[in-house]
Amino acid sequence: MVRKTIDCTDYVPLGDVDWVEQTERGLLLGVGEEKVRVDVLFPDVLRLKISQAGSFDESPTFAACFEMPAPPPFEVKETPNEILVETARIRLRISKRPFAMDAYREDGSVIFEDYRDDEGHARGYVQLNDAFVVTRRLSPRDSIYGLGEKTGPFDRRGQNYALWNTDILHPDVLRLNHLYEADHTLSGKSTEFDPYYTSIPLFYHCSSAGDAARVAGFFVDNGYKGNFEFSGEQSYRYAFAGGQYTEYVFAGPDLRGALRAYTFVTGRMAAPPIWALGHHQCRYHHYTDEEISAIGRQYRDRGIPCDVLWLDIGYMDGYRVFTWHPTRYPDAPRFLDALKESRFRLVTIVDPGVKVEPGYPVFDEARARNLLCKTESGNLYIGKVWPGRSAFPDFVKPEARAWWASLVAEHVASGVAGIWNDMNEPATGDIEPFAMRFDRDGEDHPHERYHNQFALLMARATAEGLAEARPDHRTFVLSRAGSAGIQRYAAQWLGDNCSNWEHLQMSVPMALAMGISGQPFIGADIPGFVSTPSPELAARWVQCGALTPFCRYHNHWGEPDQYPWSFGPEVEAICRHAIQLRYRLLPYLYSAFFQASASGDPIARPLVYDFQQDPHARETDDAYLLGEALLVAPVCTEGCTERRVYLPEGTWVDWYTEERHAGGQFITAKAPLDRIPLFARGGYIIPSYESAPASTMDHAPERLVLHVFVPDEDGEFVSELHEDDGLTLSFARGAYYRTTFRLTRRGAALSVSAAVTGCGFPEFRRHALRLVFHGFRGKEITLDGRTLRVEDGVVEFENRAENFTLALVLDDARSAAVPRAEQVALHEAL
Repeated sequence: MVRKTIDCTDYVPLGDVDWVEQTERGLLLGVGEEKVRVDVLFPDVLRLKISQAGSFDESPTFAACFEMPAPPPFEVKETPNEILVETARIRLRISKRPFAMDAYREDGSVIFEDYRDDEGHARGYVQLNDAFVVTRRLSPRDSIYGLGEKTGPFDRRGQNYALWNTDILHPDVLRLNHLYEADHTLSGKSTEFDPYYTSIPLFYHCSSAGDAARVAGFFVDNGYKGNFEFSGEQSYRYAFAGGQYTEYVFAGPDLRGALRAYTFVTGRMAAPPIWALGHHQCRYHHYTDEEISAIGRQYRDRGIPCDVLWLDIGYMDGYRVFTWHPTRYPDAPRFLDALKESRFRLVTIVDPGVKVEPGYPVFDEARARNLLCKTESGNLYIGKVWPGRSAFPDFVKPEARAWWASLVAEHVASGVAGIWNDMNEPATGDIEPFAMRFDRDGEDHPHERYHNQFALLMARATAEGLAEARPDHRTFVLSRAGSAGIQRYAAQWLGDNCSNWEHLQMSVPMALAMGISGQPFIGADIPGFVSTPSPELAARWVQCGALTPFCRYHNHWGEPDQYPWSFGPEVEAICRHAIQLRYRLLPYLYSAFFQASASGDPIARPLVYDFQQDPHARETDDAYLLGEALLVAPVCTEGCTERRVYLPEGTWVDWYTEERHAGGQFITAKAPLDRIPLFARGGYIIPSYESAPASTMDHAPERLVLHVFVPDEDGEFVSELHEDDGLTLSFARGAYYRTTFRLTRRGAALSVSAAVTGCGFPEFRRHALRLVFHGFRGKEITLDGRTLRVEDGVVEFENRAENFTLALVLDDARSAAVPRAEQVALHEAL
């Protein structure tokens, strides 16, 4: 996937540092004709800015949303040749003649070093007109992660990429978007195609010098088209076609800390409603209300859990947004009420293209109020998408976002649960987008400045409309495109993929990269959007998709049916079991989502996130952790019945057989068609439902199952369970229960304590816990000092969200094998 490299032959450096001024938060420098600013945000976070024409742009994009913290302690030292800015964690060294910057941690390890050419001249930052290029040193063993939604391996080293939100399946995508550096031999269906729908200029440089791996993060706050070149042997570079240089530097040295700092800057996912974590059914098809209801009945009759039915563009009248087709949906509120009685919710698509049609109220109002994008001359910009000639809201304008929010609020008042934003790159059909311009604070801006931010601002307006309609309910928006900060407003999927093994394989590292780029709510269409999968591929895809953060069936118009029951009884059973497993695990998943909303942590986590010092973990991009405690190893190869899996340090328990494995090794995992290799992490407690509900609607369990995976090694392990009403914002006012479990092993002694916080909520019905021990076959435990009997590793006791402590003595079970007959019983319990 290596493409044309960045040519900066005619670019020039800024020059020498002419003057220095210390500020409350850092430094201001005069360098040539420009200014350079260093802002210390935290001891391990810097913001670096370079002016254009002597002025700073304080709001280059809509990505940053943080409140400025108080300046941390820092020190400035100046010598004739350099300036040092030192915090407790970072030492920034600025060379004066010529200007250059290098940053190091307190232990001397490198955060970044500006590139010098063969003659020693600094070439770290060079500029030409309004474009700039940044080049930094790279060592042979270093890796690069991040950059959001990109094809190729998780480690970006050796690849070059462009950032320009793109409707990848448009047949003339390369011609329309002037992507001259792209490989014109590739189509949007290729697993090597670039650029993609979402552009996030965040990357991580992992240096593995010596015996330690250290990670630094870099977020370039620029919305223009960017190019990132990681194919060099001794340097990497990135270029932006316009806008100012603003970069946030996250010192790390761990990936987790760098991501959490990035999501402090750009925001974190809002806690979603629990139904959004369920299974979603969608298809590009012009359903009638009776046809979509019949699909819902199929799910219920076949015992396959499903929470949400989706409508694509066919529900609208002539593809006019915020309308209902008069014959397909003659009474939308009644239709929605009937779905609710069957415990389904409905999500509808809402595209940005507004049909240009005098007499259509949405168009008339938008034009009258000057809320649509225009050209340089002041005429309406016209594109061509589903309604034909289409205009586009200028989401950069606050009044346009407020207007769009009011339309969303009115639309969902009938009972629609969430909104799907599609075609929001923005896709403009066969008409190039560059004549579309934007208005910010009364000033006209070129399309290139806000192209990549269009989807973010549309999602913001959509989420605000949902909140306006239901102020105390959590919102759900799904967006195809996005940019830095999209996680604040919307979940995403990986766009229009193909029903083949290569796209299934590609979806794993692509989703993992989105997770460490700030977007934890991510998934791929099951079992591929375009073309027809084989029964085997359909089974493998749902097994994987059921264990990703976002789980949605979706396929293209004109293809054969691709519902879970469309591939024969064997595959239907496999799909049913896979989705039921997801639903049984919803308490665990829901808790992981809450952790992500609080910390910015991914939900599907690359192994490097938790095991950064393990070189094999750093190299793994075909398996991942779902939450902290489940290792998922998808099968992405046709005919595969076993696969190689790397298990990091710790104890790992096979989900199906109870076989225990020591970490730090590769194993060969059995993978017959009816199962996906899945391992639980020793020391962790995984909460689950007793059985899979058909829907989360009105599901208030009276009993939860806690799966306790006994570790073979000593240590203390922490797990969490979050419970609330699943729908409203009451949890923010204390209406929840959060249980923190601490499992401690010391030799043969094992204890589990539970500490509960929160004020509870009216819908809470739980009165008992059932603990299933994996790795303990004894007969007794003590619960708060009283003895309880254990039968086949299972014990149950009353608990209404109260603290407890249990203790037991292991019967030399550091690698206790479970008899085959009991394996089957435990598998059923899981």
